[in-house]
Amino acid sequence: MPTINLIARRALLTLSLLFATAAHAQAFDLTQLSLQLSGPEVIRGTFTQEKYLRALPQPIVSLGTFVLARDHGLLWLLQQPVQQDYRISEKGIARRDPSGWQPTDQQGPAARQNDLFLAVLQGDTEALQGDFELELSGTAQAWALTLTPRSKLLGQIFTAILISGGATAERIELIETQGDSTVLLLTDNQVDDQLSPTELHDFAN
Repeated sequence: MPTINLIARRALLTLSLLFATAAHAQAFDLTQLSLQLSGPEVIRGTFTQEKYLRALPQPIVSLGTFVLARDHGLLWLLQQPVQQDYRISEKGIARRDPSGWQPTDQQGPAARQNDLFLAVLQGDTEALQGDFELELSGTAQAWALTLTPRSKLLGQIFTAILISGGATAERIELIETQGDSTVLLLTDNQVDDQLSPTELHDFAN
């Protein structure tokens, strides 16, 4: 007959295995994060961008609003310190002037950073894995993702990129190899199922 202590130890072991199995089954992984971030048709919100430069005692702060559309791209509407509208999509980057949207001639690292930014906001972890080692922690409600460059090109620019959020991305920090960094806070995020007529026009032209 098993002793009471042996029965108790077996019961504890069984419970431990059950908890471990449940925790593994409920683990939040990159596939779930990608589905979560790419789910909404449209996300609108405000942003605060703080650029920390080694040569300056205070960060350079920019404020504005954004519209992220799953099938179209990103409208980045800078309000302070100057007013300037940008559009980032698979076709590239465009800037609005009095005559309409004009493509910008960004190539090399600058263009790659904008592609990266769009992939981060849209939760395209498959695209990110081509250039970064991805380490995810947390839950669907509060997660943190660390991107460490794989490629030599991006490794010359970034030490790491830190992203965190919940239903949507809420904070992005880009740590550069030369000591500068950028912190981007995305707040007041609102999910919608369609673009406004004005937004559709901005993406189409």
